[in-house]
Amino acid sequence: MPTSQILQGKHAVVFGAGGSLGAAVAKEFAAEGAEVFLAGRTAETIELVAKEIEGAGGRSHSEVIDALDPVAVDEYVESLAQQTGGLDIQFNATGPRISEYSNGQPAVDLSVDEFMLPVNTVLRSNFVTARAAARQMVKQGSGVLLFITGSPARPHVPGASAIGAAFGAIENLTRSMAIELGPAKVRVVCLRIAANPDTRTIQDTNDVIGTMLNITPDQAAAAQAESTLLKVSPRTNDTAKAAAFLASDRAGMMTGTVLNSSAGLVPD
Repeated sequence: MPTSQILQGKHAVVFGAGGSLGAAVAKEFAAEGAEVFLAGRTAETIELVAKEIEGAGGRSHSEVIDALDPVAVDEYVESLAQQTGGLDIQFNATGPRISEYSNGQPAVDLSVDEFMLPVNTVLRSNFVTARAAARQMVKQGSGVLLFITGSPARPHVPGASAIGAAFGAIENLTRSMAIELGPAKVRVVCLRIAANPDTRTIQDTNDVIGTMLNITPDQAAAAQAESTLLKVSPRTNDTAKAAAFLASDRAGMMTGTVLNSSAGLVPD
């Protein structure tokens, strides 16, 4: 465990905690001293993450929650706030797998339903969970809403119009909610990342890219790394450390902003 835990005493809820990215962030939050509440659609996956956190000396709890269900999310978050006496951090890593939406297709070839899928899943779930957490944080006069987006929020490759629209909307939601929640001392920040090659979603993506371009998935991953300014792709551990920093008091004067952690894939 770190000698200086930057989230010591904090209570954090992570939606999508059973996925590669959500699990990495939840583990980092716990390693930095937070008591972490793991929410996800599949009991087996979030319980496994909880066991890993507890095995490393952290504190965690798991609950099956559908982040697209506003009633279930509202009830869950309210119960957490009552149970802990205050909710300090909300993070949402939910989203569709590559097999569930048409990433890589030109906008002119997308059906309306295909275009709307990331909006109806990624954007919807982020609003649902952030709204629920914000209501509790306003009451207590503190807290951090942490969003996450990917490089398509700043278009740089073709075939990402649908997910890019959802990510762009989340970044705008970050700024809008920060304006509204600032007077209550609630911070709203966003982390923009490049593809993390050790996530299942990006591994699936590289399989698709490999098939399209007649290259191996490893070659697709190498090309992604080469396209960044640092010539390396950030991994989930890098993303988790950046997320923990943003959620901590060390970033206490940061709100209404997007932290670019894309290894320079999309320079600001």
